[in-house]
Amino acid sequence: MIDIKFLRETPDAVKENIKKKFQDEKLPLVDEVIALDAENRKTIQRMEELRADRNRISKEIGGFMAKGMKDEAEKAKAQVAAFAEEQKSLETKQAELAEKITKIMMTIPNIIDPSVPIGKDDSENVEITKYGEPVIPDFEIPYHSEIMEKLNGIDLDSARKVAGNGFYYLMGDIARLHSACLSYARDFMIDRGFTYCIPPYMIRSNVVTGVMSFAEMDAMMYKIEGEDLYLIGTSEHSMIGKFIDTILEEDKLPYTLTSYSPCFRKEKGAHGIEERGVYRIHQFEKQEMIVVCKPEDSPMWFDKLWQNTVDLFRSLDIPVRTIECCSGDLADLKVKSYDVEAWSPRQKKYFEVGSCSNLGDAQARRLKIRIKGKNGNYFAHTLNNTCVAPPRMLIAFLENNLNADGSVNIPEVLKPYMGGKDKITVG
Repeated sequence: MIDIKFLRETPDAVKENIKKKFQDEKLPLVDEVIALDAENRKTIQRMEELRADRNRISKEIGGFMAKGMKDEAEKAKAQVAAFAEEQKSLETKQAELAEKITKIMMTIPNIIDPSVPIGKDDSENVEITKYGEPVIPDFEIPYHSEIMEKLNGIDLDSARKVAGNGFYYLMGDIARLHSACLSYARDFMIDRGFTYCIPPYMIRSNVVTGVMSFAEMDAMMYKIEGEDLYLIGTSEHSMIGKFIDTILEEDKLPYTLTSYSPCFRKEKGAHGIEERGVYRIHQFEKQEMIVVCKPEDSPMWFDKLWQNTVDLFRSLDIPVRTIECCSGDLADLKVKSYDVEAWSPRQKKYFEVGSCSNLGDAQARRLKIRIKGKNGNYFAHTLNNTCVAPPRMLIAFLENNLNADGSVNIPEVLKPYMGGKDKITVG
């Protein structure tokens, strides 16, 4: 959510930003919120005038009574009562105006960074850099769920009976590999100075609306029936929520946290063949990283975060590339975003395994996450990035470490987490 003062003073800049995001249907909202804001400020001003007049006249009543001016005192009391009635009406009106303004402001997209490429959708995202040499083996690589099945590592049929589509049982060494990737990612991030955290897996609605847009919320979140609780779609939600309504000391910043959690997502819509198996599912686990910092430091932390993911995948000898999301592919709260994509030897192309985002002060403004500065309080900046999400990470890992006989090599960094094994074998 952008600063309403910025919108009020530079409406053309806000409209131009909306156009860059190809959301022209939202252009009328700028003028609408400006009109509502003007009416709201006028209402507040009148309320303040009434409050001052009530205080002044209330003081006069005592003087009238002391002088025996009973009629004047009664008139003054009647005027105070009338002012109180008007004040009550204006308070109701002001609350309604504030609610309308907030609702609109939460749908107006954040101001994107000037470096973001302009484009309508993900087809116009821009490749930044490739890391590692993609390899295509001289044998056919099966679909990832077939690789897992041959290694007795997955049971999709039983999962469908128990929970429906979009769920799985991981078994044996594949389940162990899944846990190994998470444990390695945890230690990797701890070694980079991040504090490890296990957060709540459910959050209240005010946190949900603080960290994401209404459209994202509807498409992703599972609601707990009869309670003001939602299952998290990523631990970023509860990790940023940890700082709700707080005033942070400048000298304690930045807060750099890495968190483990299961994640739950509706994943609405139909998906293609490459999204069968464990690519797009309703339940998965993930190691995340978040940063809460001063505004001037967020560009630097953005670069550090995506580089962490690149370095982790390269430590597993998986080729990756970074993609910058164009304006039309950015969620409304985001200022700038990179996707990290891993090489798929089977598909002979890259696919997304993580996303790094700088949200500026959008989440902080919604959640009232402030920094205590020398010249007054100001809003923090928040960033998040996927370290690893093992379902997709497993796909990249299995395809890039598969041998012709169906066995899978274990790289050096994962061997301690796999009991010293250097290979997962068939049978």
